[in-house]
Order: sequence, then C-alpha cells, then structure tokens
Amino acid sequence: MHLRYTMLLLLLSLCVSAQDRITISGYVKEAGSQEQLPGVNVYVTNTPYGAVTNTYGFYSLTIPKSDSVTISYSFVGYEKAERRALLNRDLQINVLLSTITQLEEVTVSARRQEDYESRSAQMSQIEIPISQIKKIPAFFGEKDVLKVLQLMPGVQKGTEGQTGLYVRGGGPDQNLIILDDAVVYNANHLFGFFSIFNSDALRSVELTKGGFPARFGGRLSSVLEMNMKEGAKDKLHSEGGIGLISSRLTLEGPISKKSSFLVSGRRTYIDFFAKPLIAQQQKGDDSQVKPGYYFYDLNAKMNYDFGQKDKLYVSGYFGRDKFYANEKSSTSETRAGLDWGNATATLRWNHLLNQKLFVNTSFIFSNFNFGVSSYSKDDLDADEFSLRYDSRIRDLGIKTDFDFFPSTKHTIKFGAQATFHKFVPSALAIAGSFIDTPIERAVKAVNTLESGLYIEDTWQALDGLKMNAGFRLSSFQTETKNYVRPEPRFSAALRLARDFSFKASYAQMNQYVHLLSNTGLGLPTDLWVPTTDRIAPQQSKQVALGLAKDLEKPGITLTLEGYYKVMDNILNYREGSSFLSITGENANELTWEDNVTSGKGWSYGTEFLIQKKTGKFSGWIGYTLSWTKWQFPELNFGKTFFPRYDRRHDLSVVGIYELNKRITLSATWVYGTGNALTLPVSRFTGVTDNFYTNSSNGKTYTSWFGPRVNEYGEKNSFRAEAFHRMDVAIQFHKKKKRHERTWEFGIYNLYNRRNPFFYDISEDTTTSAGVSTTKSTLKRYSLFPFLPSFSYNFKF
Repeated sequence: MHLRYTMLLLLLSLCVSAQDRITISGYVKEAGSQEQLPGVNVYVTNTPYGAVTNTYGFYSLTIPKSDSVTISYSFVGYEKAERRALLNRDLQINVLLSTITQLEEVTVSARRQEDYESRSAQMSQIEIPISQIKKIPAFFGEKDVLKVLQLMPGVQKGTEGQTGLYVRGGGPDQNLIILDDAVVYNANHLFGFFSIFNSDALRSVELTKGGFPARFGGRLSSVLEMNMKEGAKDKLHSEGGIGLISSRLTLEGPISKKSSFLVSGRRTYIDFFAKPLIAQQQKGDDSQVKPGYYFYDLNAKMNYDFGQKDKLYVSGYFGRDKFYANEKSSTSETRAGLDWGNATATLRWNHLLNQKLFVNTSFIFSNFNFGVSSYSKDDLDADEFSLRYDSRIRDLGIKTDFDFFPSTKHTIKFGAQATFHKFVPSALAIAGSFIDTPIERAVKAVNTLESGLYIEDTWQALDGLKMNAGFRLSSFQTETKNYVRPEPRFSAALRLARDFSFKASYAQMNQYVHLLSNTGLGLPTDLWVPTTDRIAPQQSKQVALGLAKDLEKPGITLTLEGYYKVMDNILNYREGSSFLSITGENANELTWEDNVTSGKGWSYGTEFLIQKKTGKFSGWIGYTLSWTKWQFPELNFGKTFFPRYDRRHDLSVVGIYELNKRITLSATWVYGTGNALTLPVSRFTGVTDNFYTNSSNGKTYTSWFGPRVNEYGEKNSFRAEAFHRMDVAIQFHKKKKRHERTWEFGIYNLYNRRNPFFYDISEDTTTSAGVSTTKSTLKRYSLFPFLPSFSYNFKF
C-alpha cells in the first residue's frame, strides 16, 4: 500500500510544474545502427545540471529557463556531441553519437568530469566495453564474457578453465545473471569451460558486487546484467568467426523503417572432428562405439518503433549441450547420454508517459532442464536396463519499472515484479529385467511465487555529495508458507576533491532459490531447489567503504574498496550426500531436503583496481586480498573452515596495445592462491574376520586384513599450489572495400605452467632384499599445457 501511495504522489507531482522551469528529454543512439545507448552523460555546459541515459537510452533534464545553453553528450568510446538550445519551452532532442577509433588519443582529453567514477554514487560496479573484451586473449580463441570478468578484483576464478564466478565469497548460484531481463540459471557450455554468452550478440555487460540498487534482488553476491543488441536500422550487417572449437555468425539489419532484427548463432564441431579419430572404432568382431559431444546457442531479437512514445522488443536465447556414447553389436546395445539447456524469452514495451516519466513493462520466460539417460540390452542373457533422470526449473514473470526525473537533483526509480517458479528437483525412472518392480521416483513439482516492490532515489544532496537510497520488499510464497523480507539499500559518494571521492554502501539481500552442488565445478548436474517451510531463504548483509580517483590526462581510474559480508542460511550437502544417491529400495523415499544442511558464512577483504578503457594502450591491474569462512553444524564437527574457493591473494594484469591500425597486441597474467581441499592425513588397513578357502588344499583360513581406510583431518585444511598463467595474442586487421577481416593467433599458458586441476593419492610399492615397502604419494594432475590457437573473424 505504501508503494501505491508513493506512486500516486509521484504521478500527481507531474501536474504541478513551476512556471520558470523547462524540461529537455530525448533518446541518445549510435550513429548508423541507431542502437540506443545506456549510461550516456548528458549535461548543460558550465552548469551543475546533468543526467544519465537509462537502459533504453532515454534522458530527461528539468532546468531553469534561460536564453540559450549548450547541451553536451559524452560516452566512453564515442565522439562527444553538443547541441545549442533556446530554453523558452519544453524540448525533445534526440542525438546520434559516432564511434571513434581506438587510436584517437583525443578520447582521453575529451573525457569530462561527468564521466568520472568519483562522481557516481554507485560503487563495487564493473563495466567492460564489448570491444575491449574481444581483444583479450582467450582459451582456444573463444571470447568469453565470464572469463574476462574473472580477471577483475573481487571475482574469483574456480578450477582452471572453468567459467564459474565466485564474487566476494559467494558461490555461482549467488549471482543474478540477467539477459534482457530474463534470469539465466546455467551459464556454461562444455562442462563449464565456456559460457553460453556470444559477445557478438551483446551490447553491454555490467557486474555489480555490492551496494546493490533496490531494483535488483533475489541473489546474495552479485548482479550480472547483459543486454543484447537491438539490430542495426541502417543496413544489413554480418559478423562472425571460425575457430578451433566453434564457429559463429551474426546477422542484423532493418525489416522496415521502424523495425530491425538480430540473429546470432554458434555451434561447436567437436563431434565432427572427433568422428575420424574415435567414432566407429571396432571392438571385437562387430562392435561399434559412437561417442560425441556438441553445443549450440542462438540469440534472436526484433524491435518495432511506434514513435517517440512507444517501442516494442522481443528477444530470446536458446542453447543446448549434448553428450552421448552409443555402442552396438550383433548381440548387445548400449546407449548413454547427458544433456542440458537454457531457453529464455522476453517481451518488453517502452512507454513514455511524459517528458519526465518513462515506463518499461516486461513479460519474461526462462527454462532450464538437465537429463541423464542410459539404456542397455543383451540378447544373449535376455537382460534389459533403462534409466532416465530429469531435473528442471521454469519461470514465468512480469515486471514494471518506472524512471521518474522530477529535477536534476533527483532520479527516482520504482516498480514491481512477480515470478512464478515451477521446480521439478528430480524425476527418476529405472526399469529392467533384473528387478521385479520398476523404480519410479518423481518428486512432486513445487510451484512458488517470488515478488518484489522497490523504490530508489539517486539524490544530488550537495554539490559534493551524491547518494542512492532505496528500499525493496521481497516475498516468496510456497504452498505452505509465505516469507516477507525487507531489504534496505544505500550508497553514497562524498567528493573530497574535483576528481577524488570517498564512497560507502550497505545492502541487505535475500535469496529464495538455491543450487546444490557436491562437485564445486558448476556442472549441469548441480540441482536448483526452492525455499520451503523447512529450508529458509539465504540472506546477506554487506557493507563496503572505498576511495575513487580519476586521472584526467592519462584517462585512468583508480579504486580501492574494503568490504565485509555476512551470509546466513547458506546450503550445502551433508557429508556423503548427493542428489543422485539412489540405493534400490529406498530410492522412492529420498528427498533433497533430507540431504542438506544450512550454515553461516563470512567474507571480508580489500580490492584494488587501476583501469584504462580507451586509448592506444588500455587494460587494467586488479588485486584482491580476501578471506572467506563457512560454518555448518553438521560439517567439520561444527568448526569454521575455508570453502574450496577461498583465495587469499588474487592478481590480474591485462594489457591491450594498438600498435597501429592493422595490429593489436594483448596479454594477460594471473596469479591466485591455491584452492582449499580436503585430503587424507593418513591411511591404514582395516581389520576383518573374513573367511576364504584355499583352492589348492581345500582348507579354510581367516583373513584379518580388510580394505584400505583413509583418515581425514579438518575440512579443507590442505592448500593447493598457487595458480599462475600468462596468455598472449596478436590480431591482424585489414579493412577492405566492403568488409573487415581479423586473423588472431594466441597462446594459452605461454610458459607451460602445470597448474593443479586435482590431486590424488597413489600407492607405490618397492621391493628390496625380499621386503616390500608401500609408500603413499600425493600426485598433482594438470589439465591445460601450452596451447596455441587461431581464429578468423569478419565483418560485412
């Protein structure tokens, strides 16, 4: 009710307009493609009046009347634009910004104070231009948004090659990943080695680690917001690439004068290349084995411009991974498979109620499913076996967001959203000639409703003080219980000098959906489950303090932040538990709630970043010093322990150098403290009284030697070796009359560092003078050595 009254007062305030003020509003777009540009700084020169375009490129300025003023529009990577305006009435001014070449150093000197990080109330936020992402060396040459984000401070890497994000002590499930307003539940291809996001289809990437605005909710650790391109409106464009692992193609262009489209696809061809090597291998007389793996993804978007006040967007993502291994002979047949996939769809309607009030309404669909299948048949023994396991989550949602610009000192956002979740944590079917009664275990589908109301205000309280204060009321309704949680949010920037500020933030977050994992690798076998009457929502409280400094002439931004976060009701499997724990008769009785335990977590640390986004030389240096601890009553005897991905030191160095218009050099170097692991501290042979009969003399003996037993100490008390690696790449560009092509050659792990992927304990037996000695040895296994790669990219 309070939000309704607030919205009513805001709407009524629109009718009361001072006679000595006028409003300037409009859209800022990219010249040529006419893509709407978010985050553009709009300001009246030689005055304190300014604004920033919203997600859809809209801005609004309400300022005093005057004879004439100059309005400036600036955005990193684009030429600054200026417009003269006579301020005697309300105006609508739409502006097109032209892109600039990376070699134009004028972009640095043209950077205005309004572009400075020190002037923003938001902190703990990372934004990387897509053009910069495409120049950074990549694993097998596959440009990956998530792996680039892993190079930023506060974002920990998982196991080598994995795309999982561990932000400020949180797990991969605690990241809200949004693609065009739709939540993405599994962001991995190829068992976690590549992400599902094709950078050719993306317009912007923004990661928030703390000080979350009230418009975001539902996760504890971060918000990763990505928006797809709209589709060029000027002419047909194509972009693509051919690499060692996959190829991709993007098409965009106009449908009519008011509409455009974008289609972007990618597919791996591992299965095609593997066929001559491993497919159809002969086993015995007539047996044939056919293994394979592939993934694909497809992005599509269409928009229609009804005029200045109304715009419609339809977008979607569809992707799938499939692994299979089939074997067939004249007497038997075996089939095994593993598949998983995401699908999202979003319908968005922009409506401009008036020059001060902008509204967007989104209808959202998201689905993720995972399946395991196995079938075997033996004609000789008349045996037949089949297994099918499924897990899935489906969302249907609606949300409405208002952007209200009452004055240059206030930018107010408010809105509401509701999401209907349908969880099917597991569905199992086992049948075969070896069992009397087929086993069928289908956990009842769980239907829940997650909703939220929010309001936030970015307020320029003083010339040197800017704040964002907000409040979110979230709720989660199950079949038997309703949770309602308040979530206050606050962030502020106090300018201590023209380009130097002190920042502070506080955010309280709640998470109602959980990911259960006993691998730590972010595999699709991890299980999404809801909050129930037995499982409470996860909750975090985070405070952060920081300093931001902008150096104008070199175009460098420096930030230093410290944070402290407390997490309650985080979930983990009990020791020895798994969602695939199936043992015959009790398979119908197992529930995931019986296999989990809830606990508490703490994370605190310091992050440093020096970043340069444009110019002939660009890149960043990021360093994180952090500690993360967990405590569960039923794990590690109730004592605190370091989770697997606790990392004391994390350092990343990224450099991109534009040698000339035809050659781009890039390199990255990373260092990180090793993962915390649980390994045996000793091993012994158990004692048993098993009986066995000697076949040579027929006598019965007693065996007192049982199986080998491992003894473990405290959980995750072993620290793996430090991780470090250097990657390099060189790009050769050539512009022709109608297209542009780029050859890229890269090397992953330049100096062939054998980073640990996992450890194993083996027993080596030696014999000397007739005496055998067995010694246990800890062995380190590495995954990726020195790996060269190449790719061919083109634009038409």
